[in-house]
Amino acid sequence: MRSMSSTDTEITVHGPRELSEPLRAAWHRAMDESPEYANPFLSPEFALGVGAHRGGVEIGVLHEHGEPVGFLPYERNLLGVGKAIGLGLSDRQALVHRPGIVWDTEELLRGCGLASFEFDHLVEEQKPFGRYVTGMFASPVIDLEPGDGDYAQWLRATYPGQARATLKKERRLGRDLGEVRFVFDERDPQVLRRLMEWKSAQYRRTGRMDRFARPWIVGLVDHLFRLREEHCTGVLSVLYAGERPVAAHFGPRSRTVLAAWFTAYDPELHYYSPGLMMHLRTAEAAARHGVRLIDLGRGDKEYKDWLKTRELRVGEGFATRPHPVAAAHRMWRRPVRGLRNTVLAHPGLREPADRLLKTVGALRSSRRTAPRTP
Repeated sequence: MRSMSSTDTEITVHGPRELSEPLRAAWHRAMDESPEYANPFLSPEFALGVGAHRGGVEIGVLHEHGEPVGFLPYERNLLGVGKAIGLGLSDRQALVHRPGIVWDTEELLRGCGLASFEFDHLVEEQKPFGRYVTGMFASPVIDLEPGDGDYAQWLRATYPGQARATLKKERRLGRDLGEVRFVFDERDPQVLRRLMEWKSAQYRRTGRMDRFARPWIVGLVDHLFRLREEHCTGVLSVLYAGERPVAAHFGPRSRTVLAAWFTAYDPELHYYSPGLMMHLRTAEAAARHGVRLIDLGRGDKEYKDWLKTRELRVGEGFATRPHPVAAAHRMWRRPVRGLRNTVLAHPGLREPADRLLKTVGALRSSRRTAPRTP
């Protein structure tokens, strides 16, 4: 542990194994006192999970008058370049703090030993980071209300536009493969493996980076699957037809928020629209299990437009303090992010880019399956 202090504040830095139970309890209290921080990606359990499978994880703790009041988890390299914990995987990032706490960003970075801090899903409430934000983006969510009755009644009341077609496809799926059933919190690790296989195939098919080709991500998902904590629990939801898994979703939840993270389905059954069935079934069951909000994550997808009830805003950018490493890192990373955001923001560019990625994915797949010439 290392620390830096001023008159009324102190910043201490802890490795994942150094985070004491009292500090974790104070972190939980900060989550509970502000709805903006109820997301499981902002929990100490998620940060510690990343730290168990990836190097460079640290937690900066902000103290006021000796009391821990703010928590910033991050990943740091040897040059002092920092990034939000799980950058590229986490759909919410923040300095999780008690209500009314104000901090100086440069002082925070200095106390954590960081030249810069990169983020891409920063909670909008984080005003001290405001001048470092380079872009704000929509992050769709589904507000849930506890309801009575069965799934079909809920679907007709909540999504009348999708209800008729979806229920028709579910009946057809049941006739073709067996009775359709849904398990909100499946504990079979073999089904989790099936989900990873489907998702890997989808990444390759669409030319995206295969996240499950990275051992640390597989290890983190396994870790969260086994985790049963109030502020962060891994939930595997599965749609079955008979005994056959048709679609699955895995994501962390807190008491009130479920993060939509990894959803995939059996590609042989795509004509039944199992992905949409999965999202709808998950929303209905989550409401019955106490979830009040599903975080769909930043990004433009047609199904998100169908399902969302509103949008939150998340920020992207680089917080820096005067330091040559910070300037070099910003000059390297900012053009890359800018180009990506330009493509994503314009359908005229995004659609050709998607087609190109799918073509690349198909070519890679054909190379893997082509017979080798002796």
